[in-house]
Amino acid sequence: MSSSIPTPTKRRVVVTGMGAITPIGSTLDDIWANVSAGNSGIKKLSMLPIEEQAVTIGGDIPDFAPEDYMDKRDSRRMDRYMQFGIAATKLAMDASGLKGNVDGHRFGVILGTGAGGIGTIETCMMRVKEHGLRKTSPFFVHMMLSDSASGRISIEYGAKGPNYCVVTACATGTDAVGQAFHSIASGQTDAMIAGGAEAPLTCLAISGFAAMRALSLREDDPTRASRPFDKNRDGFVMGEGGGTLVLEELEHAKARGAKIYGEVIGYGASSDANDIVAPHPEGDGASRAMENALQDAGIAATDINYINAHATSTPVGDTAEVKAIKRVFGDYASNGLAVSGTKSMHGHLLGGAGALESIICLQSLEHGVLPPTINHDETDPDCAGLDIVPNTARKVDNYTVAMSNSFGFGGHNASLIFKKYSNN
Repeated sequence: MSSSIPTPTKRRVVVTGMGAITPIGSTLDDIWANVSAGNSGIKKLSMLPIEEQAVTIGGDIPDFAPEDYMDKRDSRRMDRYMQFGIAATKLAMDASGLKGNVDGHRFGVILGTGAGGIGTIETCMMRVKEHGLRKTSPFFVHMMLSDSASGRISIEYGAKGPNYCVVTACATGTDAVGQAFHSIASGQTDAMIAGGAEAPLTCLAISGFAAMRALSLREDDPTRASRPFDKNRDGFVMGEGGGTLVLEELEHAKARGAKIYGEVIGYGASSDANDIVAPHPEGDGASRAMENALQDAGIAATDINYINAHATSTPVGDTAEVKAIKRVFGDYASNGLAVSGTKSMHGHLLGGAGALESIICLQSLEHGVLPPTINHDETDPDCAGLDIVPNTARKVDNYTVAMSNSFGFGGHNASLIFKKYSNN
């Protein structure tokens, strides 16, 4: 166990609002319907010059209309990642009924992103190259900054408490929710907006990840390209979108009669301190993040019923995560624990992934159904020994606790634990 375990939490924290804009839907009902049915949102990209791309598949959202969620003029002064984050937050806040029902000084925002306004940077550089530096947009700086979405959200909802942007690559969304959870649990705040958003489907970002050989090249069969734990997996599939959760102190939520989607009971983080891109080959940092989350929650490993794995479908990443899970859960990993990779359906939203997968965990607990790992034909021997809920969702009884894992470039590791809400 790590020697730097977070202080056990004292105040109970519940989720009272959720919203997401994703390749598999932009309502909670649609997202859950597609996840539980094993439907993929991966396809040929429709918004980029495909003939120039090394990789032409992904989880895009071509029908996203920002004016459905915000002022149309304002939306034109936002990077696409900001639009996703603000739209997801509107959905979550509308569901929560929190607006106007919380002291703004005890209400904060942590909205993260991995790359921020990379699309804005790319577009502006092309414009400057063609027309010169004097044609730089006066909105450029605001649009490309990673913290602009959290700032705008704070203004919109009068959140005057902590307000910042987490940037921990693919662990971003999970760290944002975890930090918000600890802010409320420690007594600093009563409510927090937390999540992540990403708009990485740009020519530059795709070509960069492709040059690293990180992306799947299964161009002829997009819906089957992301295949966590499978012997023939060849890389991850990038997606765009965002997810937001509204977290609230339990008594504060009960006092206003809020709907409670579930409870956050643990958060753990760690660093591999090993390599800037590759995960620790034995899953050292990943296992410590899970151990820290269990310690924070005050529960045993065997209390976890299901893990939404990071499971990007990369050869080294999936193998390292399996090793980490086996290290933490021992014999239980192959005898009672269920683990699945929902990126097989929605793709990898990078900084937005952890928030979306948190929402999926809470939906899974609500419905008593384990999401599947789709596209699974043959287990990689290096990933064997886990129940990965292959291809088909599974209804289960006595399902009360779920864990969500996220691991990012730079050696960032984060784990969250959610519990089905009970007023006990």
